[in-house]
Formats: sequence, C-alpha cells, structure tokens
Amino acid sequence: MTRLTPLAKLRVPLGGQEIELQQLDHDAGGMSLLRTRIREGSRFTVFDVDAQTARAWGDALLRWAQSQPEA
Repeated sequence: MTRLTPLAKLRVPLGGQEIELQQLDHDAGGMSLLRTRIREGSRFTVFDVDAQTARAWGDALLRWAQSQPEA
C-alpha cells in the first residue's frame, strides 16, 4: 500500500496543463519519492523521482527562472 501526500497543484497559464506534486510513501518503508503528475486534457504523465534528482531538477528550474526578465 502507498500513501500520497499532496504538496502543490499548479496550472500552466499557456496550455492549461495541470501539475500536481505529491510525496509517495510505501507502508513497508523505504525512501520517499516525489511524484509529478501532469495532466493535459485527458492524458496524464506520471513519474516518481528520488530526493537527489528532485533537488537537481529544482535547482535547474530556479536557475532558469532567475535568468528570465521580470514580468
């Protein structure tokens, strides 16, 4: 059995995709994973990443966002 804990829900203004971030924990123990769920119309993309990958991805997103001009 797994437990999903909601962390964030975002909607992309251009395109309307819905992004959900959830923490995934197995009742048997082990590492927590970050589940990213992207909905585009009736299609879903779901993937789970470990903390190290999530950190690297988050850092890359922040670097990109910080390099963009303020709106």
